[in-house]
Amino acid sequence: MNIVTQVNQWQSLRKKLTLQRIGFVHTMGHLHAGHLSLCARSQAENDLTVVAIFVNPTQFNEAKDLLSYPRTLAADKALLTVQKVDYLLLFSEPAIYIDGYDIQVQDKSELSTCFEGAFRPGHFSGMLTVVLKYLNLVQPTRAYYGEKDYQQLMLIKKLAKALFLEVEIMGCPTVRAEDGLALSSRNSRLTPQQRQKAASFAQLLQKKQAIEKTVQSLIDFGFRIDYVADYQGRRLAAVWLDDVRLIDNQPI
Repeated sequence: MNIVTQVNQWQSLRKKLTLQRIGFVHTMGHLHAGHLSLCARSQAENDLTVVAIFVNPTQFNEAKDLLSYPRTLAADKALLTVQKVDYLLLFSEPAIYIDGYDIQVQDKSELSTCFEGAFRPGHFSGMLTVVLKYLNLVQPTRAYYGEKDYQQLMLIKKLAKALFLEVEIMGCPTVRAEDGLALSSRNSRLTPQQRQKAASFAQLLQKKQAIEKTVQSLIDFGFRIDYVADYQGRRLAAVWLDDVRLIDNQPI
């Protein structure tokens, strides 16, 4: 695995990779089996796989969440080495935001302001901005994103189409633990007792029942609700388990 830490170094390398199909997996680190499944699919469908690890400050609503986001770079490198990805991009914040955050992507559509957008103002602007930066830098044939962040996936597809980006945005099925809980970097913040209760979130969301009944069941289990809503054949939800926020979605 080749580790690249300088943007200009990567740009020089990228010019030499004109004949290869490149798959891209964009992460914030603290990798788990879900991330590795994206890498595996990219490796199956492309000549080279590029992974980026970058904790993006502009998509966090609160400074404490940015500071507390788990950073496990040594373990991440080890996982990606075993996975045998071709390139790992480790760019600094000043290198990615070379303009000092002046230029940002804005999406004024309803999709960007509902659900996650309603509870995390500015989150999608920050997310779309950093995604656009990396798609421009990597210029992948295909980029892989998990369906767990379904609203994010839909917005990235919209971004690529609206800005005529020559990349295929690939949505990949959510990877789950045996009890159904969607794998997430935030799961590491759950205590053993919280982790046991968290499984009921996915299980209740999967039930074919009215939204009102699902909401009441979640409340009865001790969850605090941000939203439960149906959108484009999916039931999306965000809940709090004490101080840990969980999101998930299931096909209706």
